[in-house]
Amino acid sequence: MVRERAKSLLIDGLGVAIASTNYDFAAPTLQAVSAMAGDGSSPVIGSTRRLPMRDAAFVNGILVHGIDYDDTHMGSVTHTTASLLPTTLAVAIHQGSSGGDMLAAFILGTEVAARIGAVQGGFHQTGFHPTGVIGAFAAAVAAGRLLRLDEEALVHAQGIVLSFASGTFQFLEDGSWTKRLHPGWAASAGITAAYLASTGFRGVDLPYEGRFGLYATHMETPAPLSEIGLGLSSLGSEWETEKVAVKPFPACHFTHACADAAIRLYEQGVSAGRAARVVARVPAGVVNIVCEPREIKLRPKTAYDAQFSIPYIVATALLRGRFGLAELADDALRDPEVLALAERVFHEVDVDAEFPRYYSGEVVVENPDGTVARASERINRGSAERPLSAEDIAGKFAENTSDVIGAERAARILDAVMGLDHAPATFELAALLAQHTTGHP
Repeated sequence: MVRERAKSLLIDGLGVAIASTNYDFAAPTLQAVSAMAGDGSSPVIGSTRRLPMRDAAFVNGILVHGIDYDDTHMGSVTHTTASLLPTTLAVAIHQGSSGGDMLAAFILGTEVAARIGAVQGGFHQTGFHPTGVIGAFAAAVAAGRLLRLDEEALVHAQGIVLSFASGTFQFLEDGSWTKRLHPGWAASAGITAAYLASTGFRGVDLPYEGRFGLYATHMETPAPLSEIGLGLSSLGSEWETEKVAVKPFPACHFTHACADAAIRLYEQGVSAGRAARVVARVPAGVVNIVCEPREIKLRPKTAYDAQFSIPYIVATALLRGRFGLAELADDALRDPEVLALAERVFHEVDVDAEFPRYYSGEVVVENPDGTVARASERINRGSAERPLSAEDIAGKFAENTSDVIGAERAARILDAVMGLDHAPATFELAALLAQHTTGHP
């Protein structure tokens, strides 16, 4: 079951990366990295270009995370696949590893990320993006697994990558592209750390709990070591890979429950266009990410702004009954009806929310005549308790890829990933991925 779920996560990540090739950030990314790096042997997803190993991992990480449609481990609030797919793909190809080894390294990295990041949203409150920070440590361990590092070298790899791990939420202030960089940089950093450790380069002894380690420097209130220790004690017996949530919407996972609640109200015939006020009730831990600063959330200038805006997403879902990639297009962002309703969407903190176990949400439509309509989602769709099935994920993959690479090639990629644990090498998958799409030069 764990391996099957891991393959579904890889499929989902590849589908999002292929879809990303049609977006405005993809071509400049490849152009810049190609100018720096030159040619190599590692595939860039959806491109005829091949780059050196670390550079391909960097670009692929940007593509997987680029439209914010990739998976999330909810307990650590980390987009695990975004850094681990590029890491394991690049190193497996470089080392000539089997598909089974790639899959095992991917699972190990996911399990590590889930545990070292399970600190109740503590990184978010300090402004650090766990996908970049935690992803670097996970990538170091995954790359180390493919390099067959011994225990001592794996420890050093984690001690080395502490000096690389980075990524902040400053992008929320201006809708910039920098968040997209974080998992790609994490993949590149993890690969670098693992290769340094393989030659005997020494890392710090206490990368997590040290006086200037991860938890002391990246959190306002460091998590108790006992809390982290409990998570690590289940490594190898409880599988967090099975709990990674696949997104049904191309937006921050914190917005999904409210999006589903708003869609349910639309399906019930609620006419929100004339609402006097709409209230979105959310966990306290997500307010500074998807509700504030209010002036930015009300009128998103870019798709990224919109993906982190409760007012915009709730207003769109209430009026259109959906929220997909089309709702992130420029004309959708300027829709006067949606923007007018967004002005009347306010947030309240749900003190009973079980965040970060669940990313719950409730939408309350208050009408001018005093009547009220409401819908709530205590457990967000896609989470471990309400997972998308393998068939759902395959359907999402087809939807994300067919218009870009064609249904036949998409099906071949799907088959290659689903047979990965029996593949003697990853070259077949690499060849399928490294073909031209409509988005890349």
